[in-house]
Amino acid sequence: MKSIIQLLHFGYHQAMSCIFPVAIFGTLALSSIIPFPYIYRYDAILLILLAVQYLMVRSGLETLDEIKVICVFHLIGLMLEIYKVHMGSWSYPEPAYTKVFGVPLYSGFMYASVASFMCQIWRRLRMDMTSWPGMIPSMMLGGAIYLNFFTHHFIPDFRWWLTALVFVVFWKTWIIYRVRLTTYRMPLSLAFIIVGFFIWLAENIATFFNAWKYPDQHESWQLVSFSKISSWFLLVIISVIIVAQLKYVKANRTAK
Repeated sequence: MKSIIQLLHFGYHQAMSCIFPVAIFGTLALSSIIPFPYIYRYDAILLILLAVQYLMVRSGLETLDEIKVICVFHLIGLMLEIYKVHMGSWSYPEPAYTKVFGVPLYSGFMYASVASFMCQIWRRLRMDMTSWPGMIPSMMLGGAIYLNFFTHHFIPDFRWWLTALVFVVFWKTWIIYRVRLTTYRMPLSLAFIIVGFFIWLAENIATFFNAWKYPDQHESWQLVSFSKISSWFLLVIISVIIVAQLKYVKANRTAK
Protein backbone atom coordinates (compact mmCIF):
# COMPACT_ATOMS: atom_id res chain seq x y z
CA MET A 1 0.00 0.00 0.00
CA LYS A 2 2.84 2.39 0.84
CA SER A 3 4.43 1.80 -2.57
CA ILE A 4 1.15 2.67 -4.32
CA ILE A 5 0.81 5.88 -2.30
CA GLN A 6 4.41 6.83 -3.11
CA LEU A 7 3.80 6.14 -6.81
CA LEU A 8 0.64 8.26 -6.79
CA HIS A 9 2.47 11.17 -5.15
CA PHE A 10 5.33 10.81 -7.62
CA GLY A 11 2.90 10.72 -10.55
CA TYR A 12 1.08 13.79 -9.22
CA HIS A 13 4.29 15.85 -9.06
CA GLN A 14 5.31 14.63 -12.52
CA ALA A 15 1.92 15.64 -13.91
CA MET A 16 2.01 19.07 -12.26
CA SER A 17 5.52 19.62 -13.63
CA CYS A 18 4.24 18.87 -17.14
CA ILE A 19 1.54 21.54 -17.20
CA PHE A 20 3.34 23.78 -19.67
CA PRO A 21 4.42 20.94 -22.02
CA VAL A 22 0.86 19.58 -21.95
CA ALA A 23 -0.46 23.07 -22.73
CA ILE A 24 1.84 23.23 -25.76
CA PHE A 25 0.82 19.87 -27.18
CA GLY A 26 -2.83 20.44 -26.35
CA THR A 27 -2.72 23.75 -28.22
CA LEU A 28 -1.00 22.13 -31.19
CA ALA A 29 -3.60 19.36 -31.29
CA LEU A 30 -6.67 21.60 -30.98
CA SER A 31 -5.35 24.21 -33.41
CA SER A 32 -4.83 21.54 -36.05
CA ILE A 33 -8.49 20.56 -35.78
CA ILE A 34 -10.24 23.85 -34.93
CA PRO A 35 -9.30 26.77 -37.22
CA PHE A 36 -8.74 30.22 -35.68
CA PRO A 37 -10.74 32.99 -37.39
CA TYR A 38 -8.88 36.13 -38.52
CA ILE A 39 -5.49 34.95 -37.27
CA TYR A 40 -2.80 32.58 -38.50
CA ARG A 41 -2.42 29.36 -36.54
CA TYR A 42 1.22 29.92 -35.54
CA ASP A 43 0.39 33.43 -34.29
CA ALA A 44 -2.54 32.10 -32.25
CA ILE A 45 -0.34 29.40 -30.69
CA LEU A 46 2.18 32.05 -29.58
CA LEU A 47 -0.54 34.17 -27.95
CA ILE A 48 -2.02 31.17 -26.16
CA LEU A 49 1.34 30.03 -24.80
CA LEU A 50 2.18 33.55 -23.59
CA ALA A 51 -1.18 33.58 -21.79
CA VAL A 52 -0.47 30.17 -20.22
CA GLN A 53 2.90 31.39 -18.93
CA TYR A 54 1.29 34.51 -17.50
CA LEU A 55 -1.39 32.48 -15.72
CA MET A 56 1.18 30.04 -14.32
CA VAL A 57 3.16 32.89 -12.77
CA ARG A 58 0.06 34.65 -11.45
CA SER A 59 -1.23 31.42 -9.89
CA GLY A 60 2.12 30.60 -8.28
CA LEU A 61 2.68 27.44 -10.34
CA GLU A 62 5.90 29.02 -11.61
CA THR A 63 8.25 31.44 -9.88
CA LEU A 64 9.94 34.49 -11.38
CA ASP A 65 13.32 32.72 -11.18
CA GLU A 66 11.89 29.83 -13.19
CA ILE A 67 10.54 32.26 -15.79
CA LYS A 68 14.06 33.66 -16.23
CA VAL A 69 15.40 30.16 -16.93
CA ILE A 70 12.54 29.51 -19.36
CA CYS A 71 13.34 32.75 -21.24
CA VAL A 72 16.99 31.68 -21.57
CA PHE A 73 15.92 28.36 -23.06
CA HIS A 74 13.46 30.07 -25.36
CA LEU A 75 16.30 32.12 -26.84
CA ILE A 76 18.67 29.12 -27.04
CA GLY A 77 15.99 27.05 -28.76
CA LEU A 78 14.96 29.83 -31.14
CA MET A 79 18.55 30.37 -32.32
CA LEU A 80 18.92 26.65 -32.96
CA GLU A 81 15.58 26.53 -34.80
CA ILE A 82 16.52 29.42 -37.10
CA TYR A 83 19.77 27.71 -38.00
CA LYS A 84 18.23 24.26 -38.52
CA VAL A 85 15.42 25.60 -40.71
CA HIS A 86 17.98 27.55 -42.74
CA MET A 87 19.95 24.30 -43.23
CA GLY A 88 16.82 22.45 -44.32
CA SER A 89 16.67 20.04 -41.37
CA TRP A 90 12.94 20.74 -40.97
CA SER A 91 10.43 23.45 -41.84
CA TYR A 92 7.38 25.37 -40.66
CA PRO A 93 5.19 25.41 -43.77
CA GLU A 94 2.29 27.54 -42.53
CA PRO A 95 2.19 31.36 -42.82
CA ALA A 96 2.45 33.68 -39.79
CA TYR A 97 3.25 37.27 -38.89
CA THR A 98 5.37 36.13 -35.95
CA LYS A 99 7.95 34.30 -38.04
CA VAL A 100 11.65 35.15 -37.89
CA PHE A 101 13.71 33.78 -40.78
CA GLY A 102 11.02 31.19 -41.44
CA VAL A 103 10.68 30.15 -37.77
CA PRO A 104 7.55 30.99 -35.71
CA LEU A 105 8.37 32.53 -32.35
CA TYR A 106 6.27 29.95 -30.53
CA SER A 107 8.85 27.28 -31.42
CA GLY A 108 11.20 28.49 -28.69
CA PHE A 109 8.57 27.52 -26.14
CA MET A 110 9.00 23.85 -27.08
CA TYR A 111 12.57 24.06 -25.78
CA ALA A 112 11.46 26.24 -22.88
CA SER A 113 8.95 23.55 -21.89
CA VAL A 114 11.89 21.24 -21.13
CA ALA A 115 13.31 23.91 -18.83
CA SER A 116 9.88 24.42 -17.26
CA PHE A 117 9.65 20.71 -16.48
CA MET A 118 13.20 20.65 -15.07
CA CYS A 119 12.60 23.63 -12.80
CA GLN A 120 9.24 22.38 -11.59
CA ILE A 121 10.30 18.82 -10.86
CA TRP A 122 13.47 20.04 -9.13
CA ARG A 123 11.39 22.14 -6.74
CA ARG A 124 8.53 19.69 -6.24
CA LEU A 125 10.71 16.66 -5.54
CA ARG A 126 13.31 18.71 -3.63
CA MET A 127 16.01 17.40 -5.92
CA ASP A 128 19.74 17.55 -5.40
CA MET A 129 22.85 16.10 -7.01
CA THR A 130 25.75 14.18 -5.54
CA SER A 131 29.29 14.44 -6.95
CA TRP A 132 28.42 17.22 -9.39
CA PRO A 133 31.50 17.62 -11.64
CA GLY A 134 31.60 21.39 -11.18
CA MET A 135 30.92 24.45 -13.30
CA ILE A 136 33.88 24.32 -15.69
CA PRO A 137 33.62 20.64 -16.84
CA SER A 138 29.81 20.70 -17.03
CA MET A 139 29.55 24.04 -18.83
CA MET A 140 32.32 23.12 -21.28
CA LEU A 141 30.55 19.86 -22.09
CA GLY A 142 27.20 21.63 -22.46
CA GLY A 143 28.76 24.23 -24.75
CA ALA A 144 30.40 21.53 -26.90
CA ILE A 145 27.08 19.68 -27.24
CA TYR A 146 25.23 22.84 -28.26
CA LEU A 147 27.98 23.80 -30.73
CA ASN A 148 27.86 20.33 -32.30
CA PHE A 149 24.21 20.89 -33.24
CA PHE A 150 25.49 23.67 -35.51
CA THR A 151 28.84 22.37 -36.73
CA HIS A 152 27.87 18.83 -37.75
CA HIS A 153 26.55 20.26 -41.03
CA PHE A 154 30.12 21.18 -42.02
CA ILE A 155 32.44 18.88 -40.07
CA PRO A 156 32.01 15.32 -38.73
CA ASP A 157 29.25 14.78 -36.19
CA PHE A 158 30.79 14.24 -32.75
CA ARG A 159 27.45 13.22 -31.20
CA TRP A 160 28.54 9.75 -30.12
CA TRP A 161 31.89 10.97 -28.82
CA LEU A 162 30.07 13.60 -26.78
CA THR A 163 27.59 10.98 -25.55
CA ALA A 164 30.47 8.84 -24.34
CA LEU A 165 31.99 11.90 -22.69
CA VAL A 166 28.72 12.51 -20.84
CA PHE A 167 29.01 9.11 -19.16
CA VAL A 168 32.62 9.86 -18.24
CA VAL A 169 31.94 13.33 -16.80
CA PHE A 170 28.77 12.33 -14.93
CA TRP A 171 29.56 8.73 -14.04
CA LYS A 172 29.70 9.56 -10.32
CA THR A 173 26.72 11.96 -10.36
CA TRP A 174 23.42 10.78 -8.93
CA ILE A 175 20.07 12.55 -8.66
CA ILE A 176 18.60 12.67 -5.17
CA TYR A 177 14.84 13.20 -5.08
CA ARG A 178 12.23 12.97 -2.36
CA VAL A 179 8.66 11.71 -2.40
CA ARG A 180 6.92 12.62 0.85
CA LEU A 181 9.33 11.46 3.56
CA THR A 182 11.28 8.93 1.48
CA THR A 183 14.50 9.74 -0.39
CA TYR A 184 15.37 8.04 -3.67
CA ARG A 185 18.30 8.25 -6.09
CA MET A 186 19.24 7.29 -9.62
CA PRO A 187 22.26 7.82 -11.91
CA LEU A 188 22.02 11.17 -13.67
CA SER A 189 22.89 9.62 -17.05
CA LEU A 190 19.91 7.26 -16.74
CA ALA A 191 17.65 10.24 -16.08
CA PHE A 192 19.00 11.87 -19.26
CA ILE A 193 18.02 8.82 -21.29
CA ILE A 194 14.52 8.53 -19.79
CA VAL A 195 13.66 12.20 -20.33
CA GLY A 196 15.17 12.16 -23.85
CA PHE A 197 12.98 9.18 -24.78
CA PHE A 198 9.79 10.85 -23.57
CA ILE A 199 10.64 14.05 -25.45
CA TRP A 200 11.07 11.93 -28.58
CA LEU A 201 7.56 10.55 -28.01
CA ALA A 202 6.29 14.11 -27.62
CA GLU A 203 8.08 15.10 -30.85
CA ASN A 204 6.14 12.42 -32.72
CA ILE A 205 2.92 13.89 -31.39
CA ALA A 206 4.03 17.42 -32.36
CA THR A 207 4.91 16.49 -35.93
CA PHE A 208 1.66 14.54 -36.26
CA PHE A 209 -0.21 17.77 -35.48
CA ASN A 210 1.97 19.76 -37.92
CA ALA A 211 3.93 21.76 -35.34
CA TRP A 212 6.80 21.34 -37.80
CA LYS A 213 7.77 18.82 -40.46
CA TYR A 214 10.89 16.86 -41.27
CA PRO A 215 11.71 16.48 -44.97
CA ASP A 216 10.40 12.88 -45.07
CA GLN A 217 7.07 13.94 -43.50
CA HIS A 218 5.86 16.37 -46.18
CA GLU A 219 4.03 13.73 -48.22
CA SER A 220 2.62 11.86 -45.21
CA TRP A 221 3.39 11.64 -41.51
CA GLN A 222 6.05 9.10 -40.49
CA LEU A 223 7.56 8.12 -37.18
CA VAL A 224 10.44 10.41 -36.22
CA SER A 225 13.79 8.67 -36.59
CA PHE A 226 15.00 6.83 -33.50
CA SER A 227 18.32 8.65 -33.93
CA LYS A 228 16.54 11.78 -32.68
CA ILE A 229 16.47 10.23 -29.20
CA SER A 230 20.21 10.83 -29.00
CA SER A 231 19.67 14.47 -30.02
CA TRP A 232 17.12 14.98 -27.28
CA PHE A 233 19.34 13.09 -24.84
CA LEU A 234 22.07 15.65 -25.50
CA LEU A 235 19.65 18.58 -25.36
CA VAL A 236 18.34 17.40 -21.99
CA ILE A 237 21.93 17.40 -20.74
CA ILE A 238 22.26 21.08 -21.68
CA SER A 239 18.99 21.77 -19.84
CA VAL A 240 20.05 19.95 -16.68
CA ILE A 241 23.51 21.55 -16.68
CA ILE A 242 22.10 25.09 -16.89
CA VAL A 243 19.29 24.49 -14.38
CA ALA A 244 21.57 22.68 -11.91
CA GLN A 245 24.30 25.31 -12.19
CA LEU A 246 21.83 28.13 -11.60
CA LYS A 247 20.39 26.28 -8.60
CA TYR A 248 23.87 25.90 -7.10
CA VAL A 249 24.71 29.56 -7.71
CA LYS A 250 21.47 30.66 -6.04
CA ALA A 251 22.03 28.28 -3.10
CA ASN A 252 25.55 29.65 -2.55
CA ARG A 253 24.30 33.24 -2.64
CA THR A 254 21.52 32.42 -0.17
CA ALA A 255 23.99 30.74 2.18
CA LYS A 256 26.20 33.86 2.39
